[in-house]
Amino acid sequence: MCLCDCRGCAEIYWEGGEERQNQKHPFRICCCFVLCCRPPKLREISWLLFVFFSSDIEISRAQSPKAVDVLAKEIGLLTDEIEIYGQTKAKVRLSLLERLKDQPDGKYVLVAGITPTPLGEGKSTVTIGLVQALTAHLDINSFACLRQPSQGPTFGVKGGAAGGGYAQVIPMEEFNLHLTGDIHAITAANNLLAAAIDARILHENTQSDKALYNRLVPVVNGVRGFSAIQLARLRRLGINKSDPGTLTEEEVSKFARLDIDPSTITWQRVVDTNDRFLRKITVGQANTEKGFIRQAQFDIAVASEIMAILALTTSLQDMKERLGKMVVANDKKGEPVTAEDLGVTGALAVLMKDAIKPTLMQTLEGTPVFVHAGPFANIAHGNSSVLADKIALKLVGETGFVVTEAGFGADIGMEKFFNIKCRASGLVPSVVVLVATVRALKMHGGGPNVRFYLMYLTISINFYLNAQNLQLVADGCCNLQKQIQIAQLFGVPVVVALNVFKTDSVAEVDLVCKIAKQSGAFDAVPCNHWSAGGRGAVKLAQAVEKAARQKNSFKYLYSLELPIVEKIRIIAQKVYGAEDIELSLAAQTQIDRYTRQGFGNLPICMAKTHLSLSHQPERKGVPTGFILPISDVRASIGAGFIYPLVGTMSTMPGLPTRPCFYDIDLDPITEQVKGLF
Repeated sequence: MCLCDCRGCAEIYWEGGEERQNQKHPFRICCCFVLCCRPPKLREISWLLFVFFSSDIEISRAQSPKAVDVLAKEIGLLTDEIEIYGQTKAKVRLSLLERLKDQPDGKYVLVAGITPTPLGEGKSTVTIGLVQALTAHLDINSFACLRQPSQGPTFGVKGGAAGGGYAQVIPMEEFNLHLTGDIHAITAANNLLAAAIDARILHENTQSDKALYNRLVPVVNGVRGFSAIQLARLRRLGINKSDPGTLTEEEVSKFARLDIDPSTITWQRVVDTNDRFLRKITVGQANTEKGFIRQAQFDIAVASEIMAILALTTSLQDMKERLGKMVVANDKKGEPVTAEDLGVTGALAVLMKDAIKPTLMQTLEGTPVFVHAGPFANIAHGNSSVLADKIALKLVGETGFVVTEAGFGADIGMEKFFNIKCRASGLVPSVVVLVATVRALKMHGGGPNVRFYLMYLTISINFYLNAQNLQLVADGCCNLQKQIQIAQLFGVPVVVALNVFKTDSVAEVDLVCKIAKQSGAFDAVPCNHWSAGGRGAVKLAQAVEKAARQKNSFKYLYSLELPIVEKIRIIAQKVYGAEDIELSLAAQTQIDRYTRQGFGNLPICMAKTHLSLSHQPERKGVPTGFILPISDVRASIGAGFIYPLVGTMSTMPGLPTRPCFYDIDLDPITEQVKGLF
């Protein structure tokens, strides 16, 4: 029997002990974590030693996760609603939504942050710590919904995204590596479409109309017929015929030729690795491609529009329709060419049929987590999936909480969460939790920039991290105040979570909380979840619960009916604080084209640096008086947004001089992964 004093442990005992039915809540979660069952004095000493001398992966491995089928039963899933992957992960079938359609939704909480340092300020750990506090310590049903991390940062610089310390998803190596293969499915689907584009151009360039038509609609076993997707294309072209032999020469040409303009191709190949040498490539150099050579590029896999579609879709049918709408290029008349035109929609849906199902995992304290989708917030919309949120909101019940995270600062991930994700889902958030650190506030107050090399203990600015400096903190709170104001634009209560480091002084912590409350936050709470797990986020959980009872006047920032340029300007001025925007000729040309093609009523997804409110990463605090340059504008029609590129934005990260992979290894005897963080 568990001997620790946290209330959640009473719900289910370890190692096959007696299980007690909880009549009040459907969740029966064991919140025990490593060392918690030792005598109090020894437990405290062991805990301190373990926290400060153990890596995240060692902490993760020290706790044995419960079997995923046990977790599924605890949260109310039926046996036929899960597909188990190993012992600690399971896909959840979408049929659950139909079964629970009459169940009231729980409260919906978004975790965002201030403008971060390159190291991040701990939004994932706050998300995990908060749900551990709610469920394991306050006996309130809760669910965390997180993005799946890209392997680019995992092996590059930033590392994994499972949280950290005693607030993380376990097993963390499974969370950070492959998971259930969703990103691989996206890569396969994306690259199948890319291959189809180039192959179609080649075949159209080297064949007559008749030869092309005969190969597109071949005779099979003496019978010639259109496939279902070809019949759909005929209908879109206004050709109401189903017999291939009845088309006129003009109709044959119209059907068989897409006439893609190679210079307008926007669809790129992807790979889930940081590889700077794929930022510009040449394809078609083999003799077999008959001189069809063009410049292209690779993007990181999570930048694929298919990833954005996965995150925003509401059903399998909706995903299939969105995949078909993806615009990959224009034809030589300036009209959009889609995946549906290429005949590949059904194949893409087949590749994505399992990826659409959220993956169930757990925190260190045994509380449930959905991991699903992983778009970056600087080059995409930066939120986990609508489907994971919707399923979780049904499972927690009317009094429960679903906590999800938006990438980078509130100006990036949160703005897109409200204006893009909430429009797609129809869900209304109850509370915004805004994460800040003293470290980042000092940087915004004029202190030195935090560099990635700090992660390797080559700390050359100890005074910045360790010495108390109230003036620097106070000056840096301008960024916190701005991010609170951004959240208030949407009419949602804000709770500031100060992610406390051991080098933060009490005076610094008190000052930040005081300024946050004076600036309009409902509450501001210091959190110690990294070192204390859910116990260190109980006050935050209580503040969130109270804030969720407040009046909510949620609203979008702009009307979709506004012209594209005006929507961009509203975001630039009201969110970033720009004086105005400046469109390049290429950007204006694209805006005119998308407006003419009927795409002007889509929301905006700004591709901008996350390291500053402005377009210049070195400008910290709250920059003013700047003109926001829009270098180009692209469209993700299937996902359902227009994305302007602010300044120079790369969609393929590169490896640094010393990537994380130097520290990652495998023990050939135990098969245990080492060095992940």
